[in-house]
Amino acid sequence: SLQDQFDNLEKHTQWGIDVLEKYIKFVKERTEIELSYAKQLRNLSKKYQPKKNSKEEEEYRYTSTRAFLATLNEMNDYAGQHEVISENMTSLITGELTRYVQELKQERKSHFHDGRKAQQHIETCWKQLEASKRRFERDCKEADRAQQYFEKMDADINVTKADVEKARQQAQLRHQMAEDSKAEYSSTLQKFNSEQHEHYYTHIPNIFQKIQEMEERRIVRIGESMKTFAEVDRQVIPIIGKCLDEITKAAESVDHKNDSQMVIEAFKSGFEPPGDIDFEDFTQPMKRTVSESSLSNSRGDGKSEPKFGSKSKGKLWPFIKKNKLMSLLTSPHQPPPPPPASASPSAVPNGPQSPKQQKEPLSHRFNEFMTSKPKIHCFRSLKRGGAGPEDFSNLPPEQRRKKLQQKVDELNRDIQKEMDQRDALTKMKDVYIKNPQMGDAASVDHRLAELGQNIEKLRLEVQKFEGWLAEVEGRLPARTEQPRRQSGVYETQNPSGVNSCAQDRESPDGSYTEEQSQETEMKVPATDFDDEFDDEEPLPTIGTCKALYTFEGQNEGTISVAEGEMLYVIEEDKGDGWTRIRRNEDEEGYVPTSYVEVYLDKNAK
Repeated sequence: SLQDQFDNLEKHTQWGIDVLEKYIKFVKERTEIELSYAKQLRNLSKKYQPKKNSKEEEEYRYTSTRAFLATLNEMNDYAGQHEVISENMTSLITGELTRYVQELKQERKSHFHDGRKAQQHIETCWKQLEASKRRFERDCKEADRAQQYFEKMDADINVTKADVEKARQQAQLRHQMAEDSKAEYSSTLQKFNSEQHEHYYTHIPNIFQKIQEMEERRIVRIGESMKTFAEVDRQVIPIIGKCLDEITKAAESVDHKNDSQMVIEAFKSGFEPPGDIDFEDFTQPMKRTVSESSLSNSRGDGKSEPKFGSKSKGKLWPFIKKNKLMSLLTSPHQPPPPPPASASPSAVPNGPQSPKQQKEPLSHRFNEFMTSKPKIHCFRSLKRGGAGPEDFSNLPPEQRRKKLQQKVDELNRDIQKEMDQRDALTKMKDVYIKNPQMGDAASVDHRLAELGQNIEKLRLEVQKFEGWLAEVEGRLPARTEQPRRQSGVYETQNPSGVNSCAQDRESPDGSYTEEQSQETEMKVPATDFDDEFDDEEPLPTIGTCKALYTFEGQNEGTISVAEGEMLYVIEEDKGDGWTRIRRNEDEEGYVPTSYVEVYLDKNAK
């Protein structure tokens, strides 16, 4: 029946909506997986990123570790593409289909409501037809009974004429009622047939057509969503491919030669290989020179022989594998350079030596190791986590030179910062002097004095570390490039003392003498730091400016300008309210920023 068809369609369309909702749920779970995957990738990339200010960050200077860092960064971008997939699927599929399902449910409800309404209407028409038919049938029966009663009364001779007439009138009335019921039944039947025809051939087919179109749109929509599902993935493939290409490019940039060279530079000690040991012929009767450096004397006088006897074999050769690290850290002066002809006995830590003896005996080498014994304590303190000496004397020469150079550069940067602060405060003080209502000029004097003291302390530190740096650079073998900082005192006054500087700082028992090192520090002038300011080139122009007001530059460092005058800008306002300008090659100075209108031009020269 038609009702059964409506029930079937209702079940099928509800199943279609369930399928659509199931697909929405599937896509939603896929987006959650993409987000979770992206989050895990990001956490993985973050987990293996080098920590700032740690040893790991230093390790990322090698090409292999830089390639790994590039891989981590690309994995971060790779995770971002999975987030893009999740976002696009959520907006283009999940969100759109959710809204469409709501519209579909409303449309389906409307169509089946129309169908039920049409069905109820035809059922009402059918009931009206049945009622009219029953009424017509009843009236016909009543008319037949009235006619039969009239005929019976008319045939009976005992019935009065009045009763017969009454029966006749009753029969005629019933007959008229039957005719009226017949006409009503006929009219109702025609109306029902018309309604039924329109119901089955117009209303119901239209409703079925709308339901069919609704279902087809649902099927098309889910197919389009599946296509979008694939397209969202396909759109990020080129970017993911670029990420993989960058990883491949980073992998191809790995240079084993460069990495190995960096390792060499990092751990190069600057030691020279030990010289040959002279043959001592004991078969010839000879008179051994007895001195402080002889083995017999050191055995007789020194009490460190038992400790030395167990370790002398390892200390003799700084390149023996077993004691290589110990030798690098404890014996930076091995092998000792031959003492110059004019050297005084105090230049040799082991005492006087015969002028005729051109080469060192084996006993001298043993005593050299014994005098370097106190430095072992520095190494042990390092192993326990203690701080090394300020001059990095516990390091090999090349490593010590690098550390000292870094320290000098760091101190110069600190000096520059302090000088910038002093210049800014000086400008502020000039402004206060000119305009007392803006502030008290005496309020910055204390801070200026502090900055002056800090700069002086830092300059003394630079001199100290440059002295140590000159000492190391003078003692290292000849390099391809000239040392960056070399004091004239070390080159002219003490050409040979540089090689023995470290020995001069040691007493005969191997300890350092700080007094002598302080004297050495005071002899080293800060030549390079001063030269940086002596040969300063004029600053390039970075734009132009127009004077808005006339300014009388009466203070030192300022320049007077006239209203409407055009000048060159060579330094922007750094937040102190002053701009540095130039009129020509010989006239430049500061003017208040508010007095000029600046036109910066990156291409201006």
